[in-house]
Amino acid sequence: MANQIAANLAAQGREVAIRETAQHIIDFWDPRMKAGIAAADHAQLSEIARAAVGIVTAKA
Repeated sequence: MANQIAANLAAQGREVAIRETAQHIIDFWDPRMKAGIAAADHAQLSEIARAAVGIVTAKA
C-alpha cells in the first residue's frame, strides 16, 4: 500500500512525494500497520516509499 500511495504522489516531485507519503502513513495507518511496515523487508518498497517509511519510523 505504501508503494501505491508513493506512486500516486510521485508526480508532485520526489521531496513532496516522500513528505506526503510519510504524512499519509502517520495520519491514516493503524499502529499495527505502521509497526508491520517498519519491520518488513524494505527491498520491495519503491525509493519514495522507503524514504517515507524512514521518516515515519524516525518519528515513532
